[in-house]
Amino acid sequence: MLSHVHVGIADLPEAFAFYASVLTELGLALKFRDDAAGWAAWHRPGAARPLFLIGRPFDGEPAMPGNGQMIAILAPSRGAVDRAFAAAIAAGGTSEGLPGLRPHYHAHYYGAYFRDRDGNKLCVCCHDDPAAAPRD
Repeated sequence: MLSHVHVGIADLPEAFAFYASVLTELGLALKFRDDAAGWAAWHRPGAARPLFLIGRPFDGEPAMPGNGQMIAILAPSRGAVDRAFAAAIAAGGTSEGLPGLRPHYHAHYYGAYFRDRDGNKLCVCCHDDPAAAPRD
């Protein structure tokens, strides 16, 4: 459904360190990093799209998070949610909701919420029934 998602950042090295630690825990691989252009992208190994990109805004204006905007990244397991959240906090992110079940969404929704160092809100979630999924 999606081709790519782009998250505005102010400082590529700082944002790259944050996202590299989080996205690695979700099984995503770096597709490219271009320091001159100020952007980087990750994808699922073996899949060309969708891409998760970070970069400076194209118009040259400061990056700003939007009110009510959030990107939710699918995790392969509940353990990956836990590890990605821990990586986000260790890399300077701030918690917006600890990992846990959110049964008001559906019975198996397990998610965590955090903001990156630029204030962008992200969710990492797993929708799988743990009884039917391999353990990690």
